Amino acid sequence: MLNLSIHSTPIIQNPKTPFCLNPQISSLPTIKLLNPISRKLSLKCQYSDQQQQRPDVSSYSQPRQDTPKVFIGHSIYKGKAALTVEPRPPEFAPLDSGAFKLTKEGFILLQFAPAAGVRQYDWSRKQVFSLSVTEIGSIISLGARDSCEFFHDPFKGKSDEGRVRKVLKVEPLPDGSGHFFNLSVQNKLLNMDESIYIPVTKAEFAILISAFNFAVPYLLGWHTFVNSIKPEGAAGLNNANSRFGADLEWSR
Repeated sequence: MLNLSIHSTPIIQNPKTPFCLNPQISSLPTIKLLNPISRKLSLKCQYSDQQQQRPDVSSYSQPRQDTPKVFIGHSIYKGKAALTVEPRPPEFAPLDSGAFKLTKEGFILLQFAPAAGVRQYDWSRKQVFSLSVTEIGSIISLGARDSCEFFHDPFKGKSDEGRVRKVLKVEPLPDGSGHFFNLSVQNKLLNMDESIYIPVTKAEFAILISAFNFAVPYLLGWHTFVNSIKPEGAAGLNNANSRFGADLEWSR
């Protein structure tokens, strides 16, 4: 608690002119004006840390449990279509030991919407395509003149297998200025056959590649393992690795 008092010598207290900053909170400093006319002043300061509450620094190193959900994405708009790229997180399942196991890798969701006018797009007619981690790796490794193609059947292994066919092609532009993203969808259930394509410039493609490279470890769930490593558990991990000869490998 910090108390400040300013008084003159001799002290002549005037009870009609008290001044106090927030007198209802005792933990805050208080200032009493004893004689505002005095020329000779003295200052007394007393500090005590017995009641001073310091923040728990360790609490800042732990992630907040009430962190709100965040939706992100990156969009490319062109004259005939728009493309939105959004990451989707991996899925985990709890084990009896209290740990968690990865059950499904994350993916990148591509959404194609045809143009409905000048700078207007019909998202009600959008077509989607989910890129797996391996497919993301294929796009990341593309050169300026390389292309790749992916085929998806959303009902594979089910009764409607073969009735919906999705083909995504990523091909270089003829002038070498970027790539085409072309999504063709044949849906026999809805009697629909549609193809949406959008040109992506070198700069736009570079941004996609950078985002994909950043997202891949998170889509694999590796960040959860890194966040679970604690100093007290490092020795146990090292001992476990030594049983498999890892220490012999690094000591060569």
